[in-house]
Amino acid sequence: MKKLILTAFLLTISIHGYSQSYFTDSGTVVFHSKVPLHTFSGTSENLTGLIDLEKRTVDFYLDLATLDTGNGKRDKDMRLTLDTENHPFGEFFGKITSEFNPDLEEAQDVTVEGVFKIHGKEQNIEVTGKLTPEGDQLNLTAGWILKLEDYEIEPPKLLFIKVDQEQEIEINAVLKIRGES
Repeated sequence: MKKLILTAFLLTISIHGYSQSYFTDSGTVVFHSKVPLHTFSGTSENLTGLIDLEKRTVDFYLDLATLDTGNGKRDKDMRLTLDTENHPFGEFFGKITSEFNPDLEEAQDVTVEGVFKIHGKEQNIEVTGKLTPEGDQLNLTAGWILKLEDYEIEPPKLLFIKVDQEQEIEINAVLKIRGES
């Protein structure tokens, strides 16, 4: 009987662990861009996101006006190119499609499939990354290649030099436990 009660208790703890969601409003996004003979990056520390382990959902967004390349003119051109006045956010909503065990306090490879929206256009994408449970938080690192043409974004150019079609995107976030869903 003691074994049955202990098993039920451990199962409840495990289910409780999966029923929690994690939140951040201070994750980091970095994009890397190339033009011939030059590369530059833009960064924002305003990534907002939620990971719900019970529903296996991932929901993130970024105010694109918070991206900073360290060059005011380039930032202004980027905002015009992305039309942030009409489309102020980059958004992703998806489902965790790989195995993930929140009880294992070690980095685990994860795959998420979902919809990324920017510039008023949506694309289905697959994102790979790592989730690391540490106490009451999840550490997230992930990345993918964003192709500007997939979102009908015309790369800015100066004379004949154009920004590369492919932008490397990286995200890093520490998500704190939010409570049960």
